[in-house]
Amino acid sequence: MRGAVTFILKGYPRLSETFIAQEIKALEGRGLAIEIVSLRRPTDPYRHPIHDEIKAPVVYLPEYLWHEPLRLWRGWRASRRRTGYAAARRVWLADLARDRTANRIRRFGQALVLAAEIGPETVHLHAHFLHTPASVARYAGLITGLPWSCSAHAKDIWTSPQWEKAEKLADCHWMVTCTAANRDHLAGLAPPGRVELAYHGLDLARFPSVGKERHDGPVILLSVGRAVEKKGYDDLLTALAALPGDLDWRFIHIGGGPLLGPLKSQARAAGIDHRVTWLGAQAFDVVLANYRSADIFVLPCRIAADGDRDGLPNVLMEAMACALPVLSSRVSGIPELIDDGVNGRLTPPGDATALAAALGELIADADLRGRLGAAGEARLRGHFSMDRGIDRLMAKFQTVSTAS
Repeated sequence: MRGAVTFILKGYPRLSETFIAQEIKALEGRGLAIEIVSLRRPTDPYRHPIHDEIKAPVVYLPEYLWHEPLRLWRGWRASRRRTGYAAARRVWLADLARDRTANRIRRFGQALVLAAEIGPETVHLHAHFLHTPASVARYAGLITGLPWSCSAHAKDIWTSPQWEKAEKLADCHWMVTCTAANRDHLAGLAPPGRVELAYHGLDLARFPSVGKERHDGPVILLSVGRAVEKKGYDDLLTALAALPGDLDWRFIHIGGGPLLGPLKSQARAAGIDHRVTWLGAQAFDVVLANYRSADIFVLPCRIAADGDRDGLPNVLMEAMACALPVLSSRVSGIPELIDDGVNGRLTPPGDATALAAALGELIADADLRGRLGAAGEARLRGHFSMDRGIDRLMAKFQTVSTAS
């Protein structure tokens, strides 16, 4: 494909979005020229090694418009001369009438800057996430006349209003999403053939198969994820507190998030804080070492009050690649990866009693852990390599006109 694709991301780099970095690195390896445009600057204390392997240049748009008023003014001056500016402004004003927020204004301002600064080598815009990044891509695409596409994931799908999803689906060149559950939902709002399934999968080269060795001492439970409502960590702590007293276990959590404080208080109140270790956000090598030393991986996802939910969490795939038996919930795309009782365990979302029963069974039965861990690794390596999804994306990008 001649020309470059501009990837529009909400933030870059982000530890919680290494699946996007994995995709960019793989697409570069297949010859796709990429520029990264980020709507926010990084805030994570660590970088994943893959971020240092990516060659694409990174441009940061004004995170808040008042931070760079001259850049915004120049963007407006240049964009308003484009033939597509009037159409973009009409679309934005219609959106603003239904979503009167500062964020909606910021999206248009960022699109003005993007449209003005985009290089002549760019032939296509691609947004990761259907909410804010797709809005910026849509407005900038209208201004410049460039086609745009989108990868939709989880929160962006389930917390966006129906009208906005339908209009973006009607306007975009194409859209991919990472679970069949997402695809079925979006396809019901889209023109025929507009939405396709492309699993993220895993870069298996970063997870060589080493098997699991049993060890003496307590059974180590591990979870990696942000402390937010949809991860169900309060349900997990309730379940842990209900386990029989004769079971010897320890729980390790890796990740940041706004609910860490309340979760720590819950563990103390339940009398299990001496068995729980909160490591916070960690670098990839620390996460990988914990996958390899743990005995069970648990992520009891659920649907949050605002509709937010996971798609198919990459941490489940990472744990399975390390032959960890996984315990999660029947939410969204997770059953597409895990067959309950065959290559992992699934419980109903929000059901702490069922979660405690499954945990107790796994903690007490090392043979069961070994069987599920081995079956999970086989499932992951046989069906969820990233290569299939990357091949599909390259095919999509190659359909874009390269006329300059």
